[in-house]
Amino acid sequence: MGYLLLEGGAEFGGGMRDPDLKAIELAGGLNVPIRIIPTAAAPDNNHQRAGNNGIRWFKSLGATDVTSVPLISRIRADEKNLAQSLREAKLIYMLGGFPHYLGQTLKDSLAWEAVLDAYRNGAIVAGSSAGAMVMCEFYYDPSGKRVHEGLNLVPNSFILPHHNTFGKSWASSLLKKRPNATLIGIDEQTGMINDGENGSWTVHGRGSVTLYRENQVESHQTGRYFSV
Repeated sequence: MGYLLLEGGAEFGGGMRDPDLKAIELAGGLNVPIRIIPTAAAPDNNHQRAGNNGIRWFKSLGATDVTSVPLISRIRADEKNLAQSLREAKLIYMLGGFPHYLGQTLKDSLAWEAVLDAYRNGAIVAGSSAGAMVMCEFYYDPSGKRVHEGLNLVPNSFILPHHNTFGKSWASSLLKKRPNATLIGIDEQTGMINDGENGSWTVHGRGSVTLYRENQVESHQTGRYFSV
């Protein structure tokens, strides 16, 4: 099994250097295949620009094999060649945008099955903002103001991205909707990786990770280990 990287947003601007370099290291180094999934940026036709930003960012870190896959619709998500490209990747990165579109596009698709195959074979599955949100059992769609079932790589949880700006404002309503779930607030320019002992997570980057659970709130800074 590989690793998971969840990031709070503002990816590719320079602040994610530490978590992204750690992910590349865990994936096997600068020459491994990195595949960017720009799906969440497709509804406003921003996928090409966002994907290219991701390519430039990872190459600026020294990566040599970086591609943005053209996964922008459910039809493309079931293409065998596209799925195979993801299956062979060692770091798969889902960027931000519209979480519900991303979740609907990937759920039960050949592309997502390929991502899971890669993960089982040691790949890093990463997501920022919307990309991180759908990796949990539940995610909140701010446009429809509804809770949906996610892809469930992190059980019984929600991500509150951009926690230090607007994400924390979702906490009270989501605690009422799912009082037994853990809310994970991740600041911008901050990531968390399950690279600690016994499956614990570590904070990487400039901000902190805030957990809301069992009527308690706890905050973890860079370098801290915690369990979800």
